Amino acid sequence: MPELPEVEVVRRGLAKWVRGRTITGVEVLDPRSIRRHALGTEDFVGNLEHATVLDVVRRGKFLWMPLSMNGYHEGPPTNGSEALPKVALMAHLGMSGQLLMQDPDVPDEKHLKVRITLSPVEGMPEQLRFVDQRIFGGLFVTWLVPTQDGGPGGLGETPLPEIAEEASHIARDPLDPQFSLDDFYRKIKKRKTGLKRALLDQGLISGIGNIYADEALWQAKLHYARATDTLRRADAERLITAAKDVMEAALAAGGTSFDSLYVNVNGDSGYFARSLNAYGRAGQYCTRCEASGLQSVIKREQFMNRSSYTCPVCQPRPRNGRW
Repeated sequence: MPELPEVEVVRRGLAKWVRGRTITGVEVLDPRSIRRHALGTEDFVGNLEHATVLDVVRRGKFLWMPLSMNGYHEGPPTNGSEALPKVALMAHLGMSGQLLMQDPDVPDEKHLKVRITLSPVEGMPEQLRFVDQRIFGGLFVTWLVPTQDGGPGGLGETPLPEIAEEASHIARDPLDPQFSLDDFYRKIKKRKTGLKRALLDQGLISGIGNIYADEALWQAKLHYARATDTLRRADAERLITAAKDVMEAALAAGGTSFDSLYVNVNGDSGYFARSLNAYGRAGQYCTRCEASGLQSVIKREQFMNRSSYTCPVCQPRPRNGRW
């Protein structure tokens, strides 16, 4: 499943192509891909047609496009009644969802589910296509609500203190300018669990999945079973710095692609998989130890119905670790 860097790559690409453009047509080819829109296809299409895309915003792995339509985002009405609710198009990529910008003359992909046509702009593709082979992802229109802390809802081109309702429960992610190390450390110290399990808790810190958790822990020289209540502030700072470094490096490489299911809005794969130091490298030498003249081999262990990859030398298992 795409993690934060992959979703951010998609967000940046979409922001370049769709901000400020009006939706002129919507075609739902497979209603299963809008199943999260409870009012059905007709309402989904009616909410999107003639709306203008104001921005593309991300928090963690959540991605949404605030819309302006029929007074939405125009402020309180002048008649003294309550302001109209604000809405957004939410995109959930799931395991294989792709948001592609293409021209009408490009043949339809085999797994095309939704086609959104945008107002023409010279030199820009006219269609936003949602492609999903496994149909775990989808699109739906949702409400925007005020953020709990009054800060921007997420990373976008125009920061606004609004967030898609479905994302309002998750914490900020390490690449969010509003992310607070002090808040993170205070919360993680109260947990009595293993460090990796805490990193995967989107209510504590968002956007970190299995791949980047292993990479950040490797870079910070911390074992995934380290008890969170034993963590020192210096450890937490080193871990968050490592998470930022890993994710920024992944962004520079276009994300991590292990197959053709993850691509950016231009249909290109990412290449960060070539730079992984821990994840997926079981049986191979630890690059850090090897550089120091040691021959330590990366180990793969079962963890929460998935896998964890660690170096037994530079990430020693704690005596009283937790899962």
